[in-house]
Amino acid sequence: MLNKNGLNFIASLLMVSPVISVTAFEDAGPKIVDSTLQSGYEAQLVTDGIDIPWGMAQLPNGDLLVTEREGEIKVVRDGKLLEDTISGLPDIHDYGQGGLLDIVIDPNYADNGWIYFTYSSDEGEGSNTALMRAKLKGMALVDQQQLYKAEGESDKRQHYGSRIAFDKHGDVFFSIGDRGMRDENPQDIRLDSGKIYRIKPDGSIPADNPFVDTKGAKAAIYSFGHRNPQGMAMDPNTGNIWATEHGPKGGDEVNLIRKGLNYGWPVISYGVNYSGTSFTDLTEKEGMEQPALQWTPSLAPSGLTFVTSDKYPQWQGKMLAGSMKFNYLVLITVDGDNLVSQEKLFKDVGRVRNVFQAPDGFIYLGIDGQGIKKIVPVK
Repeated sequence: MLNKNGLNFIASLLMVSPVISVTAFEDAGPKIVDSTLQSGYEAQLVTDGIDIPWGMAQLPNGDLLVTEREGEIKVVRDGKLLEDTISGLPDIHDYGQGGLLDIVIDPNYADNGWIYFTYSSDEGEGSNTALMRAKLKGMALVDQQQLYKAEGESDKRQHYGSRIAFDKHGDVFFSIGDRGMRDENPQDIRLDSGKIYRIKPDGSIPADNPFVDTKGAKAAIYSFGHRNPQGMAMDPNTGNIWATEHGPKGGDEVNLIRKGLNYGWPVISYGVNYSGTSFTDLTEKEGMEQPALQWTPSLAPSGLTFVTSDKYPQWQGKMLAGSMKFNYLVLITVDGDNLVSQEKLFKDVGRVRNVFQAPDGFIYLGIDGQGIKKIVPVK
């Protein structure tokens, strides 16, 4: 028997709402403007030698772990890229947009030593995103535990996601894109992909996940109707989980992630097909969430962090997102559940794959084709 959430999900697919033209909109949310808050800072190259630096994490000893999408974890120590890489990774299916993706360390790393990472795997049913945790012994991963592997056949090369974020309770959130199957996966809670998931650090399912009692549903799902979320972070002030995701041509989104909600893809969207043709006439529909912010034209958002460091006093409390298309950062002012302004920083910094505020207080940028940059005060 379906529970209330399951019934609401089915009902949302049947409801009729007004047709609104995609071309009538350019922005939902505050307009993006040039910022004056970049003054006094520069993006300094730390190291090259990393082609697609997807994810970053910093160990207590200061070592920066960087995932190279083709399937390596590289180590930056004292500002220098080590020749040796971390061994002990699982088989990585380096395929299209897939590969070795995000990496984070457990909030209680000093006590438990766990490192979490996402990657594309072709084990089992189809090539899809998996989440693993392991411990680091010297330069090798040990005690590997695969916590989740999305199922579903797809020969598509795109939309693996994926970002990882811990919430204030210590639960693990991770995203998986729709795997290029927009009409099958995102709106069906019986299927993986096009979802944001929540699990316990050991891989078990929280008892209050929204679809744990819905027959046939994937119990790890937290929200659904997503296209390809490649930025995710927790607001330390409120505990809110925010995510950025790629739209098609137009309609990139920033979403406040709430339990059991449907974020609409592909039933509603502010974007169109890459060819310019329309795939939906709807930008809103009852039972589906509006983005807190949408970008048209697309800026290709990847990487998201909240600024808390006293190294950037005028940025504190704001959210920092990267643009892979326009080669800049977007500084977003957050007020509780609302986004109130957005500003461009570091235009022409490069194709921003990841944005990471490290425990050392500095903000690091993963730049495709360049390597790692660090935002530092101008001397």
